[in-house]
Amino acid sequence: MASTNKASRFFDLADQREYALCQAINRAVRFRPVLSYFRVVSRLGDGWFWYALILALPLLAPEQGLGLAVLMAFTGLTCTLTYKGLKHKLIRERPFISFPAINCGTPPLDRYSFPSGHTLHAACFQAMLFVAMPVAAWYVLPFTLSVAASRVVLGLHYPSDVAAGAVIGAGMGWVSVLMFGATFATL
Repeated sequence: MASTNKASRFFDLADQREYALCQAINRAVRFRPVLSYFRVVSRLGDGWFWYALILALPLLAPEQGLGLAVLMAFTGLTCTLTYKGLKHKLIRERPFISFPAINCGTPPLDRYSFPSGHTLHAACFQAMLFVAMPVAAWYVLPFTLSVAASRVVLGLHYPSDVAAGAVIGAGMGWVSVLMFGATFATL
């Protein structure tokens, strides 16, 4: 309970410090093309883009694609458990809940904000691609960056949620490929 109180006090302070930046970035949703673009990116970032990529990897890279696809699936499940556990332990409200001036551009998938699960997964898979298939990683990078930006633009996350999700996800992806990549390469 004491750690939750410390986290709550920390996030209350951080929320106040990030509010102006969140509000400034969130103003972009006033423009219909921006709102539409980031809604589509967010929806694809729910998992659909990554599921399609994982299914396509064995076709795109016959030598290593199946192993990487299986490793990405298992690492993705680990990412889901990690971010859900952190969200329920740390309990940070989303910006649009704490600050009514911030517009919610699309309904969130869950209640809490820290860390961004979308960004965590995107950064994880991006890191895995950079280690295992660098050329493909460059093609996916604009989507990954758009997913991260969408979280703040749509009023769903603070910049620090996105930064934390990126660091945690990239670390998990990098470690996964380094630790288990050789094992899955034989598939």
